[in-house]
Amino acid sequence: MWKQAQSLFAEEEYEDSQDNLLEEAEGLCSLSPTQRLYGFAACVLAGLVCMFLSTIVFAIPIKFAVLFTFGNLLAVGSTGFLMGATRQLQMMFDSVRIYATAIYIGFVVLALICALWIHSKLLTILAILCEICALIWYSLSYIPFARAIVSKVTIRLFDTEIC
Repeated sequence: MWKQAQSLFAEEEYEDSQDNLLEEAEGLCSLSPTQRLYGFAACVLAGLVCMFLSTIVFAIPIKFAVLFTFGNLLAVGSTGFLMGATRQLQMMFDSVRIYATAIYIGFVVLALICALWIHSKLLTILAILCEICALIWYSLSYIPFARAIVSKVTIRLFDTEIC
């Protein structure tokens, strides 16, 4: 009987400690609005600095690609501070922008592969140009009707539609 009471008490303590750990984890992950703005500003600023520095080393495509891509990822990831990482991932993989997200991530990976593994300057520059276009298209998905307007403009100017 004594051992049963001890085991029940131990189970209750274990459950209480799990609840406390979850509450502590939520407390560690929650940021005040001011902290979120500071985090957002710091990431955007760091991303812009990396992108600016990448233009300085443009003659060395490998360093350019790594700095530019890292700056790009920092700038895109900075919005995670404003809305939270989970919400941002949900929005990134929403049915409206899943293709734009996949293409953007694909070109980010391709640019890094071309720069770090293949060491091809031409392929790296082409991948970076495609990455920039994919980032623009991805960014337009957050502005209502922006992609439709851009498609209509390209049809009129170039007699070609952008998906």
